[in-house]
Amino acid sequence: MQLPEEALRRAQALLARGGRRMLGLAGPPGAGKSTVAALLKDALGSQAQVVPMDGFHLAQAELERLGRAGRKGAPDTFDAPGFVHLLRRMRACDPDDTVYAPEFRRDLEEPIAGALAVPPSLPLVIVEGNYLLLESGAWAGVKPLLDECWHVAVPQDQRLAQLIARHERHGRSPEDARAWALGSDEPNARQVEAVAQRADWQLPWGGAAEAA
Repeated sequence: MQLPEEALRRAQALLARGGRRMLGLAGPPGAGKSTVAALLKDALGSQAQVVPMDGFHLAQAELERLGRAGRKGAPDTFDAPGFVHLLRRMRACDPDDTVYAPEFRRDLEEPIAGALAVPPSLPLVIVEGNYLLLESGAWAGVKPLLDECWHVAVPQDQRLAQLIARHERHGRSPEDARAWALGSDEPNARQVEAVAQRADWQLPWGGAAEAA
């Protein structure tokens, strides 16, 4: 897949402003946020680090204790206040503070603490996740900490196909993958799309738009 030229131009414009900049990539499950983030990181090299929101998934044992394991991926299955606190630390960019962020390992279905280093000299942090534009609870504190937040816009049929394929790659049967995508994932996707207009830019992703 090819990164739209406008995405790279906008990221480079952020970098040109100097200092620590933070770029958000929001979108529903299966939209391709992590792919866009990886392409941006490849294009910008050592100037950027990707920090996914998914590192703040609650552990499976805690989801089971709370009775939320069947809704894993919903807004209340993340440590949203912890995520906002991390963003504030990265935003502050203390010259003596390397910030360590967690990442989510899909092969384990668990978050791993301290997996991603964000040194104070790093000019651009690319934050990607479903709920960067939500206006409720602790999530409302995310957008004000970002210099820009883009919404990854993808056709619904393509998004569902990508999401089902991802679930299959990580061990679900085709039937279970489709049921999870159309069941547990779909209410989350609707919440994300309901606030898409809050984004600074709609990044077209999918079909002919990929080459635009």
